[in-house]
Amino acid sequence: MVSTDHRPRAAARTEIERLSGALASAFEHDPAFAWLIPDSSRRLARLARFFRLELWHVVLPAGAVWTVDGAAGASLELPEGAWRMPIGTQLAHAPGFLRVFGARLPHAMALITKMEHRHVREPHYYIPYVGVVPHAQGQGLGTALLGPTLARCDRERVPAYLEGTSERNVALYERLGFEHLGEFCLGSSPPLWPMRRPPKQHAG
Repeated sequence: MVSTDHRPRAAARTEIERLSGALASAFEHDPAFAWLIPDSSRRLARLARFFRLELWHVVLPAGAVWTVDGAAGASLELPEGAWRMPIGTQLAHAPGFLRVFGARLPHAMALITKMEHRHVREPHYYIPYVGVVPHAQGQGLGTALLGPTLARCDRERVPAYLEGTSERNVALYERLGFEHLGEFCLGSSPPLWPMRRPPKQHAG
């Protein structure tokens, strides 16, 4: 049972700054981002800048951002086709990405390219990021934030897709019905786990 404090709702554009900070805090010690931004003293600020770009220019124009009152976390949702990053978009984001990743920008772009190569091609909803601030983790908030997207997938009879970046979040996704598609790495990067959740079939 999800508490009333954990009822997900669509985020407003006025919450982008706060949600960027929440997602940065959630991913500060994520293995993949630690590999891409090895300077731990700058990682939090750079991640906030990264998620600000993602929210403003990628997710909100095409998809949805789910949060709760208090903005302790967010789940990002993109519909079919919106997960691709065309070369023109990559070039437009390059200055912002350079400020985020610095000398590791080639690694970041190579990882994005590999993720897109491994991405499923069937109609689906993509969940690029779901994160909860550390002090609110372990309370069912991540599951609640994923609820609207998974319910939409079930209604529309399409799968959900994401990449797990740590054993902890992979375990959560497994409990929610996601299935492994085979892990991959980029050189010395930590593993990423592409995962697909088939839609649940409703009785009747």
